[in-house]
Amino acid sequence: MTRRRRILWSLAASIVLAVAALALVLRYESSCPPAPAPATGAATMQAIHQACYGPPSQLQLVRVARPQPGAGELLVRVHAAGVNPLDWHYLHGQPYFMRLSSGIGRQSDPRTGVDFAGTVEAVGDGVERFRPGDAVFGVRNGAFAEYLVVAADRNVVHKPEAIGFEAAAAVPIAALTALQAVRDAGRLQAGQRVLVNGASGGVGTFAVQIAKALGGHVTGVSSSRNVDLVRALGADAVIDYGREDFTRGGRRYDLIIDNVGNHDLAALRRALHEDGTLVMVTGPKHNRWLGPLARMLWARLSAPFVSQTQVSLLASSNPVDLATLRDMLADGRLRPVIDRRFALSEVPAAIDWQGQGRSRGKNVIVLIPDPTAPAP
Repeated sequence: MTRRRRILWSLAASIVLAVAALALVLRYESSCPPAPAPATGAATMQAIHQACYGPPSQLQLVRVARPQPGAGELLVRVHAAGVNPLDWHYLHGQPYFMRLSSGIGRQSDPRTGVDFAGTVEAVGDGVERFRPGDAVFGVRNGAFAEYLVVAADRNVVHKPEAIGFEAAAAVPIAALTALQAVRDAGRLQAGQRVLVNGASGGVGTFAVQIAKALGGHVTGVSSSRNVDLVRALGADAVIDYGREDFTRGGRRYDLIIDNVGNHDLAALRRALHEDGTLVMVTGPKHNRWLGPLARMLWARLSAPFVSQTQVSLLASSNPVDLATLRDMLADGRLRPVIDRRFALSEVPAAIDWQGQGRSRGKNVIVLIPDPTAPAP
């Protein structure tokens, strides 16, 4: 064997060993330690604590120290929190690749939940836009708790009076994703034909309404039990996926928002015009290593060889888009659909229900019930 071949074989073996070692590290799951006890005499609150990766049953409702706002921050008393697929992914640490950022062995941050709505309890130095008593909603890790701290210039805006706290908590992540999928990635123009696959889910219910508000001709795809719901949200047409496969129906669309990942790329492109756009919010989830990212990566690799535009969307939270959603909620162009309400102690059941993928719209955790809303 020549020296060059020995070097190449050594390099290949090193790469294989490195990949195998990384795989072992990413799959490793540590034991679940107890939540740290708050200091004696400290103000406390109830919160959901994630000690390790695993099923929803390992989540704990514990008493921890109540956070205090620093300069430029708000202390928010949480009235309600939204449940998202993101919570399921972080709970299980899947796809495994995400553990490079979320934590090896167990979550580096034991707080859970990201969508919140509540009232400002206190403000730190330098905060001028918010005052104690203001009703707000937004995005912040640790929403499954009685209180949280959020930067005043980050992902928090005033709640419109037109909706309650439970409805506001159902908005942030799902509606931000829908807005950025339809308006930014999809670049929907008035009069264009848009199809929303998964129109009755959390992102889908918002995508239908946002596409309609932007002047699109909207077709929603849902199960038969949700056809009336999707039509009531403003869809011009609804396809029952149990009776018709939209990828084989012969109709073509300018834009497809895929919230399900139940069709391969070739099938989705068949339903697009030659210059149409496919926006992938998710993908097949059976791959434990990459999850939805696997199809998104394939879409990126195949993009130069197809005429249509293929976009993979990872939504970003920002106050400008939250303010846009707030205005749409205030004037009635957008309304959340709430499937089920759970108490804080029922977060494990809520995430389990979310993981089954059968929710109509959003599920919310209710800490302080709205007087006019159904009890959790």
